[in-house]
Amino acid sequence: MKFDTTQQLIDSFRHGDMVVLLDDDDENLGGVLLAPAQDITAEMVNFMARQARGLICLSLTAERCAQLRLPLMVERASRSVYASRFTVSIEAAEGISTGISAADRAHTIRTAVARGAQPRDLVQPGHVFPLRAEPGGVLKRAGHTEGGCDLARLAGFEPAAVLADVLNDDGTLATGQRLLAFARQHGLRIGTIAGLIQFRLVNETTVHRVREGEVQTAFGAFRLHAFRDADDGRLHVALVRGAIDPDTPTLVRVQQAAALRDVLGTEVPGRKPNWNVSRCLECIDREGRGVIVLLSQPETEQQLIASVDAALGGEAATEPTAPEGGQSVLNLVGVGSQILRQLGVGQMRVMGPPIRYNAISGFGLEVAEYVIY
Repeated sequence: MKFDTTQQLIDSFRHGDMVVLLDDDDENLGGVLLAPAQDITAEMVNFMARQARGLICLSLTAERCAQLRLPLMVERASRSVYASRFTVSIEAAEGISTGISAADRAHTIRTAVARGAQPRDLVQPGHVFPLRAEPGGVLKRAGHTEGGCDLARLAGFEPAAVLADVLNDDGTLATGQRLLAFARQHGLRIGTIAGLIQFRLVNETTVHRVREGEVQTAFGAFRLHAFRDADDGRLHVALVRGAIDPDTPTLVRVQQAAALRDVLGTEVPGRKPNWNVSRCLECIDREGRGVIVLLSQPETEQQLIASVDAALGGEAATEPTAPEGGQSVLNLVGVGSQILRQLGVGQMRVMGPPIRYNAISGFGLEVAEYVIY
């Protein structure tokens, strides 16, 4: 499929036009219709409702959500890979009637993204559904929410966007060629999150290497690289063995450290053995070349007790623990991919089960194989 460039998407946004954004150039991926929130009109909202048909949402930065005192709708996010971080729904406190009309929703959106907006300007619940973006945008989480905020910021607007999934006539999610046809039919630019990532990486990165040196492990010497995340200050580490070449498939594992799995090496009864740190290092040692990235993401008490229950064969054993599933997957892509890119990785043999990783081509990465333990 042929897409417009990220610069063309930014130019369209700058002129107040809507664009279509999908994850990557994959026939099976869905996409969203996006518009800059600062200049949203009733006509745009009506177009989204009639033509895109998906739920109309408002992507906001974490800072804006804090400014407006918008808590997450639920504290424990869905474990779905596609999970979005919905806040409570909103309505403008003044200037609307029932709140559901296109004009009312446009007014609510403009109220929420006004530079001096205050919590008292909004009431809850309402007919507009905000989504909280991760700091760092698509370089941190390769999602449509972050993509909308990034495009708006790059176009010179407040970093906020209105978005709606594009659905087919039968109500199914539009993908691939149907998205392309939708964009062309309505004269809209269409691009990818992968392209937006590439555009940002030319001048930006949120992860910086701060330490490097050789360390000894139970499986011999590895090169240790420590990276600092500029957005949240967290320190992430990577262990590397052998010469890394982007054109040579390299064993790779990116995961958030989990106490029971990685420190104690516990297993979940009835499941295949998991890829803990020890197994990853052992596999890399056999191959002679590979990378394991450990992301710093402290486990909550709730996550730890879920891991304990799983190890004991309790009810939680039927679900993945937080470091392995759900919302964390998109976060792994952004930070982990930046680190892999800086280490020179291109083609990857991923240690783990097959799973779709959003827009990794934007980081110059490609999955050549999944390695099951």
